[in-house]
Amino acid sequence: MEFRHLRYFLVLAEELHFGRAARRLSISQPPLSLNIQQLEASVGAKLFIRSSREVRLTAAGQAFVPKARALLEQAQEAGRHARDAEQGLVGRLHIGFVGAMLYRGLPQMLRQFQAQHPLLRVLLRELNSQDQLIELSHERLDLGFVHTTRVPPDLSRILVARQPFVCCLPTTHPLAKKRKLALRQLQGEPFAMVARAVSPDYHEAILSLCTEAGFHPEIRYELRHWLSVVSLVSQGLGVALVPEALRQSGLAGTAFVPLDSETTPYDTYCLWKTARDNAALSSFLDAVRAAAV
Repeated sequence: MEFRHLRYFLVLAEELHFGRAARRLSISQPPLSLNIQQLEASVGAKLFIRSSREVRLTAAGQAFVPKARALLEQAQEAGRHARDAEQGLVGRLHIGFVGAMLYRGLPQMLRQFQAQHPLLRVLLRELNSQDQLIELSHERLDLGFVHTTRVPPDLSRILVARQPFVCCLPTTHPLAKKRKLALRQLQGEPFAMVARAVSPDYHEAILSLCTEAGFHPEIRYELRHWLSVVSLVSQGLGVALVPEALRQSGLAGTAFVPLDSETTPYDTYCLWKTARDNAALSSFLDAVRAAAV
């Protein structure tokens, strides 16, 4: 049974006349008769009663009409779905992100993208940079937003955001009301940081900045997420250097004070496997490029 057979059958079932049905199908009567015979042989039942005066549906033919119509509609829907997938209009995108991206334009990017691609399902996973590299390598993520320059050669990248570090202090801290401060003023303070295993680039950047300022930070707390760092600071348990975007976290009890000198910027990259052939991914990357620095 072929979809052509179903289409010919439905037109003949509506017209109940071989001549009119053939004209609608833009074919001659002999091919139409042959296709109906092939369909009846495939179904194993006679679908039409033919005489010199009329063409009528048999009971089997009447029962077959709704099923044939449903099969054709499903085939047409499958075709539309395939075309939409080829154009990146449907499907799923698995996106990883570091928590700071919630304050660096990711929600706005997602809202705009979903408005333009309502049939695409975007699935988000908050993961640190190292875990995202693993997931990207195993193709369990389509793309990720990371804070690392240690990128395997099979991944492509876009610089999405660049921001300075700022000091995160409890509002009760004597330096909290300063307009700016020198990093060396935090010497001897208990530091909260994202753990080296979670974000080695960040960890090394903080150590390097403190070394340049003339001291080694007293790392008292090592955490997995930026918001955990800010939350701990808000409880008065320590200080931290964090990306400027964390100002928007809105956690009570925290103050964010700029440094009095420029530091190495904290960069965010969008990564994806270069070899991935995915129209939905390409569409999302267009949105990333439009929003990137």
